[in-house]
Amino acid sequence: MAQEQHDQQTGHHGHGHTHGHGHTHGHGHGHGHGHGHGHGTDIDWADMAHHLESQAELFTPLYERALAWLGKEVTEPGLIVDVGSGPGVVSCLFAEVFPGARVVAADGSAPLLERARERAERQGYGDRFGTLLGELPEALKELDYPADLMWAGRSLHHLGDQRAALAAFAERLAPGGTLAIMEGGLPPRFLPRDLGFGRPGIEARLDALETEWFARMRAELPDAVAETEDWAALLTSAGLKHPHSRSFLLDLPAPAPDRARAYVAASLGRQRDTLGADMDAEDRATLDRLLDPEDEASVHRRRDVFVLAAHTVHTAVRPQ
Repeated sequence: MAQEQHDQQTGHHGHGHTHGHGHTHGHGHGHGHGHGHGHGTDIDWADMAHHLESQAELFTPLYERALAWLGKEVTEPGLIVDVGSGPGVVSCLFAEVFPGARVVAADGSAPLLERARERAERQGYGDRFGTLLGELPEALKELDYPADLMWAGRSLHHLGDQRAALAAFAERLAPGGTLAIMEGGLPPRFLPRDLGFGRPGIEARLDALETEWFARMRAELPDAVAETEDWAALLTSAGLKHPHSRSFLLDLPAPAPDRARAYVAASLGRQRDTLGADMDAEDRATLDRLLDPEDEASVHRRRDVFVLAAHTVHTAVRPQ
């Protein structure tokens, strides 16, 4: 489909947006630690645009390693589709890593796709970059021809029926085409276990609260289906073959550079907004100190802040 046709597609704000639509903290879930505002699980993706871009840019070394690995498995793809592309940071990385490919960023948010288009133009990929706006995975039916590589970076878990979504993704693959999903991994870590104040181990407790938030988010999605997260088995159930998995590390040691420090502050701030009501008073006070730029013990100032995260990519191939 021509880029203009992609850009004219309309649809609802879908549930599969992300590349760094990121659960800023983790559980390997990728989208959230503070996706929502307040106690609910609704996510205003357009409102998160800057955060999504900043997170994906910070995680670029991890994505570059993942794409280099994919490049050994997928040679010279003609069409790459980024499902749940968000603002297009990773979409543009695909355009860079695969210079012979056309890249289509698919998402349910028009403002985020506009940012993706603008990024592609700035980086010189506009002539082979398209966007597809609509509810996912249904919008993929609008593709003019099947994809040689389809990527869903931490977006699948925002679709209620993940098994059905994987089957829909597989249907839009060319014979011999590869589906790659980034799901799972390890929760990021930013801080030492003992901060010198408060109760040690606050990040582990935030992880537990985030796990509960994530379960609520999944349960409240339209057509939500509980699913054992055996990604290899799910990919196989979609008719795909040769499942593989590999994890990729982001390691930004202390003292964190300024942009990593800003990401940590934003991530913890979103956790404070989303999970604060469920935290005990001591942990809330600890988090408030960590977020206070005037406090010497805050993440804005302390020298022991770091970013350590692992994301896992699962691939499988449509039979010839």
